Amino acid sequence: MTGRTHDLAAITALGVVVVLMTPEHTVTLGTAIAAVFANLIGGIAPDIDQPTAPFWRNLPIGGLFGRFFDKLLGGHRFITHSILGAALLGWLTSLLLMFLMPIMGTIDPSPVWWAFMIGVASHLVMDSLTKEGVPLLLPIPIKFGFPPLKSLRITTGKVVELAIIFPGLLAFNAWLYYTHYRQVLDILHKHVS
Repeated sequence: MTGRTHDLAAITALGVVVVLMTPEHTVTLGTAIAAVFANLIGGIAPDIDQPTAPFWRNLPIGGLFGRFFDKLLGGHRFITHSILGAALLGWLTSLLLMFLMPIMGTIDPSPVWWAFMIGVASHLVMDSLTKEGVPLLLPIPIKFGFPPLKSLRITTGKVVELAIIFPGLLAFNAWLYYTHYRQVLDILHKHVS
């Protein structure tokens, strides 16, 4: 999937989780904003193993880092596209959040971490829809995809993604927020301060 599709899928997944699992406690506005930001980063984080990924293109010397991480992580759609890689990304993110705690003020790291992981999970799900699939069970080198027949899966950046998947996610978001409008407003009023 393209970076735009991963961004939209991550935000969609976060919206579904928030609507289905109304937060139990109040979060600060800073925490909510940080969580959305972390979700978007999580939505593209597994692609740090690709030198041309949007993550690297947006940094001044990102191409250099991208080539380094590509070699270090075994190439595109290898470790970072597995359950092991997701766990590693989650662990590294929790370490980063603990390191940043003294300067984060009122930001609660727990929802930020969960939002990041929701983004990572959405990335793996979306990439499983492509012809290449994902090696979920690494070190077992089997790539998984849905549907199981590779010929029925989509090609990244081609017409099915651009004309069906992306607009479908947009339509789903419109439906989700239209049908749960009152609930989303209640969540914002009661749980974000």
